[in-house]
Amino acid sequence: MDGTAERVRRSIDRMVESGAERGVQVAVHRHGELVVDAVAGIADPATGRPVTPATVFYNYSIGKSAASALVHVLAERGAFGYDTPVAALWPEFGAHGKERVTVRQVLTHSAGVPGLPLDTTVEELCDWERMCAVIADAEPWWEPGTAVGYHAYTFGYIVGEIVRRVTGRPLARVLREELTGPLGVADELYFGMPVSEHGRLARLEDAPGAGEMWAELPEDLPMFRAGPKAAFPTAALGNRTDILAADIPAGGKTSARAMARLHAALMGDIPGVRLVSPERLREMTSVAASGTDRIYGNESTWGLGFALGLPGGSQRKAGVFGMGGAGGSFTFGDVANGVAFAITKNRLTPDFSAATEVIGIVTAGV
Repeated sequence: MDGTAERVRRSIDRMVESGAERGVQVAVHRHGELVVDAVAGIADPATGRPVTPATVFYNYSIGKSAASALVHVLAERGAFGYDTPVAALWPEFGAHGKERVTVRQVLTHSAGVPGLPLDTTVEELCDWERMCAVIADAEPWWEPGTAVGYHAYTFGYIVGEIVRRVTGRPLARVLREELTGPLGVADELYFGMPVSEHGRLARLEDAPGAGEMWAELPEDLPMFRAGPKAAFPTAALGNRTDILAADIPAGGKTSARAMARLHAALMGDIPGVRLVSPERLREMTSVAASGTDRIYGNESTWGLGFALGLPGGSQRKAGVFGMGGAGGSFTFGDVANGVAFAITKNRLTPDFSAATEVIGIVTAGV
């Protein structure tokens, strides 16, 4: 990958200089070695604070990779199997015909409970007990296991409550003790970030025209039935102190290098850290569910807890596992090439153009 780091730096510098992006981090591991750790731009325009490799960004959805990793670590230890009913671990979840929903169906976004009540407030999103009670009492939108539909918020609460019930420990503590501590990234990867640490966060901003994008969409789309507009991924939401401090595992507060290191560790490439066996890695990065997403209408391909493939229409799916986030962040591991990648940024754009450009540079260098 000679020259790749410099090409990545030039790319993200151009993005910032052009005004397309405000602040960007890119990190790449190759067979466990950090080969790209590039930053550009400003973390907080109000103060001029620059982005550093340790800057923490609130990234919508890519935190699901960390939530899924916890499930796999616990499954590796025999705490449950992928075909264990969720209700066997969390009895209240079995209400209204969900008693046969399995951990596997949750991980593949086929459990049939993608939505939150439309009157859910932002304050309620931060109330773990409240949200878990609401989801436990929800009726499935479809027969579990028969269709896929992105569980934008509910995935995090369901997976997180499984982890909490099995371990008997608060989710933030499990994350630190089982994942971020052993990986040495406990100060760069959180679900809920302590308020005392918020000064290290990048400040989010919406790309010009982002609000108009939501307004132009038809009101009868399923996505508008899956949750309140107050919970849509905007800069205003992501800059709120209560949201930043709350354990909401559908997203994460993280640096790019922490997410890249997590995916490298899942592939067994971090010395001294073994999260899952090679056999489990193959299972979780193989196609487990696919189809037209019932909520967003896109074609989707899922492993166990991870989206498979890259942005930009890549045909290669199995073994390329990760998550994209609203606003343009993206993280993945590529088993065949030993590449673990993350891009984090604070300007929320409506596409993955920045990620696609940088991923193209990285894959060309492999």
